[in-house]
Amino acid sequence: MRLRDAATGEPVRWEDPRIRVVPVAGVSYRVEALDDPSFDPGRKLALVAEPQNEHDPKAVAIWNEERTLQLGYVPAAIAPELLGDEQAVSLWRVEGGLRVLIAPAAAWIGMPR
Repeated sequence: MRLRDAATGEPVRWEDPRIRVVPVAGVSYRVEALDDPSFDPGRKLALVAEPQNEHDPKAVAIWNEERTLQLGYVPAAIAPELLGDEQAVSLWRVEGGLRVLIAPAAAWIGMPR
């Protein structure tokens, strides 16, 4: 997958501070969800804050776009840094997990032609 700045066409590096590429935390508790097509690479995902979460009130859950299936969470070290309006897209599956792109709300995310 290649990232480009929509305004300039310039490549965006994975280290760009405007984006985050994170592993989904807690996948081992929902292994059956990992194979669901709604988490295939390129699919949009929903980030859902969980302020009532008894273990971590700053937790942000990762759901499929329809919010019918939860896969896991944004890592606890990253979740407090999110503003709450970010977009998320499934990037690629790895052994027992998934990597997700988190981008600002104003970012244009589209599939290559």
